[in-house]
Amino acid sequence: MHNTTTVTNIISIYPCCNSGDNCCHSVALAAPSQERSGVQKKEIGRLPPGSATLPLIGNMHQLIWNKSSVFRWIHRVLNDMGADILTLKLGSVHVMFVTCPEIAREVLRKNEAVFFSRPATFASELFSYGYKSTSLTVIEDQWKKMKRMLTSEVLSPALECKLHGQRVLEADHLVRYVYSQLELTPGGCIDIRHVARHFCGNIIRRLVFGKRYFADESPAAMSVVGPGVDEQEHVDALFTLVNYVYSFCVSDYYPGLVGLDLDGHEKVAKGVMSTLDRLHSPIIDEKVHEWSRRREVGNRRDAGDILDVLVALEDADGQPVLSIDEIKAQTVELMFGSVVYPSNTVEWALAEMMNRSDVMQKAIDELDAVVGKERLVQEYDISKLNYLKSCIREAFRLHPYHAINAPRVAMEDTAIAGYLIPKDSHVIVSRIGLGKNSKVWPEPLGFRPERHLNDGVVVLAEPDLRFVTFGTGRRGCPGVSLGTSFTMVLFARLLQGFSWTKPPGIDIISLQESPTSFALAAPLVLQAKSRLAAHLYVEE
Repeated sequence: MHNTTTVTNIISIYPCCNSGDNCCHSVALAAPSQERSGVQKKEIGRLPPGSATLPLIGNMHQLIWNKSSVFRWIHRVLNDMGADILTLKLGSVHVMFVTCPEIAREVLRKNEAVFFSRPATFASELFSYGYKSTSLTVIEDQWKKMKRMLTSEVLSPALECKLHGQRVLEADHLVRYVYSQLELTPGGCIDIRHVARHFCGNIIRRLVFGKRYFADESPAAMSVVGPGVDEQEHVDALFTLVNYVYSFCVSDYYPGLVGLDLDGHEKVAKGVMSTLDRLHSPIIDEKVHEWSRRREVGNRRDAGDILDVLVALEDADGQPVLSIDEIKAQTVELMFGSVVYPSNTVEWALAEMMNRSDVMQKAIDELDAVVGKERLVQEYDISKLNYLKSCIREAFRLHPYHAINAPRVAMEDTAIAGYLIPKDSHVIVSRIGLGKNSKVWPEPLGFRPERHLNDGVVVLAEPDLRFVTFGTGRRGCPGVSLGTSFTMVLFARLLQGFSWTKPPGIDIISLQESPTSFALAAPLVLQAKSRLAAHLYVEE
């Protein structure tokens, strides 16, 4: 491994996208002896640059010292080295971090077959019930089975259309709930984080389980009642899951330490699954039992929610396609993907816009021009709301909830960006590194939605990996349409339905990040006033 002090030569190994020496595709080679001419651009055989290592533990001591802010430490190392790819050695495993779109595409698209697998970790195995879900599985055949089921059944256009009415109910509930809180909270102040997270929780529970709450719902609960204790715990568990799924637990690199829980990681992960099992399992078990009885008597019915679809799938012999563990694993995956990322993105977008009155006004003007004030914005309006989508893209770019994309594992020795990537190495695309790469984005720390506008329709997906929204390639998120709907309806309904101002005594909204994640350090609280006709806020 090469010491950071030896990184003295910058060699461009890609055709430059711009003139000059600052092409975003240049990478640092730790090779002072090759500073002279004659260096081959595609020379392969050395690892990407990295920090000096210690025998047996590699860089593990540095990871432990920086455990509370490991991702920030990694990105500081990258910035100090001026590199677009970095190697750390954790135990016997080489872990590479990528911050350049060109190299990211080489990993996730050009060499996707080599980097198909995921690392096997304590948390990912636990959260996926033994690698039974889609995105967390390390088993290719299992991934193929679950991905086929997702794309053809659960996330199919037909089911998305069928469940449209359920999504509308939750969008309407969102507006009514915020409106009802204006008279109940001092000064009409609304906790945006609370609203956003529980809108996403409500809507995915309704789509998957057919109901918003885990307990039986009363008529009052269908109007303006907020989340109960179970719903709060559910959302909190999903955010904790994302924090811990790939968080560099020591025992992931020293399997013999599993069970000792030296860093408390295992206890937290088990607590998450205890909560999710307690809330999900009774509903899933009841549904499995119901469909089992129906199979026995030949009494089929149409699927009313996503869980019905998962349980009702049958093979040619009339037997269930999915096991109970597969159903539970995929349910968890649908939940955390639908709650964490849309709610975090909307909260950050609004926080940024509160400090940019010009951006806020442009968004409101677009809503008034496209939708007006006589009706509430709907999913079919999204395609025309290009400026709003640009605001969301900019929030995705600047403020991903998680610093990294899910890691990949090299299934054989290969070369990326001219470097050797040994078999079993982990390669991680940095969401923070891509989105804030100054060689790709002018004024990378500024919130500038206009940079995403073009002559066509703006979309949230970013296949070129200049930043990460839904990923790319075979293991990219298959729920782009549904994820776009969740995010944009939440964002557009909040902007259309209410005028937002800073609370009294606050001149600037703080954009400080949490020390343990990349969410806002404190929940965003804003003052709200209704801006539409009164009848649009009440249930018909």
